[in-house]
Amino acid sequence: MSKTHGAPAHFHARRHFLSGMTALASLAACGGNSLPRASGVTDRQIGVAPGVSLHVRDWPSARGDSDDVIVLLAGLGANAHAFDSLAPALARRHRVLAITRRGYGSSSKPTPASDASYSPATLVADLLAVLDALKVPRIILAGHSIAGNELTLFAGSHPRRVRGLAYLDTTFDYLASGGYEEPAPTPYDEPTPGPADLASLDASIAYARRINKQWWPALEANWRDALEVLPDGSVRPNTPPAIARAMDVAAHNFSPDYRRVRAPALVVTVDPGTLRNLFPWLLQADPATRAAAQEVLDFIRPLRLADGERLAAALPGSSHLVMRNGFHSDFFIEYESTVVDAIEAMRWEGLQ
Repeated sequence: MSKTHGAPAHFHARRHFLSGMTALASLAACGGNSLPRASGVTDRQIGVAPGVSLHVRDWPSARGDSDDVIVLLAGLGANAHAFDSLAPALARRHRVLAITRRGYGSSSKPTPASDASYSPATLVADLLAVLDALKVPRIILAGHSIAGNELTLFAGSHPRRVRGLAYLDTTFDYLASGGYEEPAPTPYDEPTPGPADLASLDASIAYARRINKQWWPALEANWRDALEVLPDGSVRPNTPPAIARAMDVAAHNFSPDYRRVRAPALVVTVDPGTLRNLFPWLLQADPATRAAAQEVLDFIRPLRLADGERLAAALPGSSHLVMRNGFHSDFFIEYESTVVDAIEAMRWEGLQ
């Protein structure tokens, strides 16, 4: 790839990476902690607005403490099942709520009525409604990828509800990175599923296996909850395109105000390191494509690390953990114990 023609491809690949838009941003994990995991998850539908309810998965604390609560928010396009492994690991010491934002999975999918329908402000109002309905006064709020917007806005708007924040490979400011642009194809995009890949649920899972670094039980649960099975057995995403676009536009046109955040924060930044961790679907590509993809990786790595440093610097007193050789969409599956230990090591004080 020439220097002249490389910049647009670099830009789009970087945006693709930072927004977590692999087939599904989803998660699970190999446990590394010897403590027993919590069990007995409860699935709830919580009304947050007229005609709108959110799917919430609720793991009780193995210690029996219902007041020590961690809330998990998934990345763009993912749902509460993304945390089907991380949540039980955290529930050894905390009650854990994993929430599917409106528009995805088993949550309601209201048709966008305005630009505000899927804005971070609307999503934060939904989160507050869930906490009020469940009578949860204060939380540790953790979010993956695009959910960093909700962490910052919720903590700034409702400081007395937040003990701490965990930014799981999020981005400092999507708007400062260029804001929303209509997606343009690049040679590095994951393969688009064809009719054969959507002919059945099993075929779609086989497709997902091909384009992901690894396959995990939580990844499959997340995948299944994101699909609608049609009468002929074929499948399609259960999020309508208009909703997916509205969420994408709103998320990338939002600029966080970190000055209002008063809670302690853990910032986790993932360094992909290798092509397998950025473009796993390109491992069998021709040598020229792999060489060009390597150039993109070399371009992205320092930008990603610098972006994490900007986020940590914007949150005084934060703890910054850089995780090497990770895939943005499943690093807290593969390195679950490291993520859990980092969360447990924090002193979650928050505003008293």
